[in-house]
Amino acid sequence: MSALYDDAAKVLSAWAATSEDAELARKRTLDLLADGPEAMTRAHRAGHVTASALIVDDAGRVLLCLHGRLGMWMQLGGHCEPGDTTLAAAALREATEESGIDGLVIDPEPIDIDIHEVRCGAADGAPAEPSVHFDVRFLVRSPAGATERISEESADLAWFTPDDLPSPLASGTVRQIAPALKRIG
Repeated sequence: MSALYDDAAKVLSAWAATSEDAELARKRTLDLLADGPEAMTRAHRAGHVTASALIVDDAGRVLLCLHGRLGMWMQLGGHCEPGDTTLAAAALREATEESGIDGLVIDPEPIDIDIHEVRCGAADGAPAEPSVHFDVRFLVRSPAGATERISEESADLAWFTPDDLPSPLASGTVRQIAPALKRIG
C-alpha cells in the first residue's frame, strides 16, 4: 500500500479542487493521510481513503448503480486493494469490475472528494462497523456502444441524463456530475 499511499498524497496535494466542499474534503483527506499508509485500508477504522468512478458516455449520460446493500443510486467504486498502485487505478478497477465494461478510460485527476459515514466490514470479512470513507472520485469515459453488466454488489445499473437522475441518490452524487461534464465539455 506504500505506492498507493504515496500516489494519494501526491495527487491530493497538487489537486485544484472543483468546489469549496471538495477543497475542505481535500484538506481533511490530507490530514487523514498524516496517519500513514494504513489510512488507505479498511483496517484504519477512524476512516480510510476509497476510490470511485463516475462513468460518462459520449452523450453526456452517467452510469449509476443501485447499491445492493444501501438501496441508493451512486457512482461505482469502493475500497482500495493491496494490488492498487494509484488512486486512479483503484477507481478504474472498481469501475470495470462493477460495470462489466471493457475499455474504460480514466482521467487521472480527481473530480471530487466526498467524506461520508459508512458501516463497512474489515477485509477479513469481519462484521460491519462504523467508519468514514474519504472517497476520491474520478471521471471515467465509456467506449461507444459499451454494454454494462450488473455486478454482485448492485441491484441495478442504468444510464441517466444529468437532468433526469433517479431517486434516492447517495450523498454527494450530484456534486461530481458538473465537474465531470465540464472536463469532457
